[in-house]
Amino acid sequence: MIQISESAQAHFRKLIEREDLPGLGVRLAAYLPGTTKADVRLAFAEPADLEGDEQAVQYAGFTLWVDAASAPYLDGAQIDYEQQATGGRLQIRAPGIKSKEPDPSAPLTDRVAWLIEHEINPQLAMHHGHVELEGVTEDGIVVLVFGGGCHGCGQVDNTIKNGIEKTLFARAPGVTGVRDVTDHDSGKNPYAPRSTA
Repeated sequence: MIQISESAQAHFRKLIEREDLPGLGVRLAAYLPGTTKADVRLAFAEPADLEGDEQAVQYAGFTLWVDAASAPYLDGAQIDYEQQATGGRLQIRAPGIKSKEPDPSAPLTDRVAWLIEHEINPQLAMHHGHVELEGVTEDGIVVLVFGGGCHGCGQVDNTIKNGIEKTLFARAPGVTGVRDVTDHDSGKNPYAPRSTA
């Protein structure tokens, strides 16, 4: 259940009335839930902007649409609006957004990001390395950039094949491969130097 304070509701109604667009409401979604980079996305949306699977919650004067895959992470979220001398400040608190593994129905990017943050990077940290997710292509290729001890490491191909790919194939259905786009020649302190032969 998402709680929207009376002041936040009044703020949304005021902005929606100013726009004067039929059906305009508020859409709430979680971005990269279950990771340390998790965040909440709040935007005004018209019915044509919706994906169709959102949960609709009616308030006086507007509808709140909650992204279906984000709903478990946003349960217990609170939205408040505080008037200050310099203007207003909207506050969104979502205590469950960083701690839960994404649901299997969550977008592939969210599921991959969670696995990188919670399973892959802790393993790479043993060699003072880490990896960042650049994105996931439409055909399921996970694009990665290595850093720390993995940047320039001679064992990175082995790490991808026997570690990262195995984890992602087993735990994130939809992943079809892994692509490393790191400029390994610029690595300054690799765990295992690359062969120059």
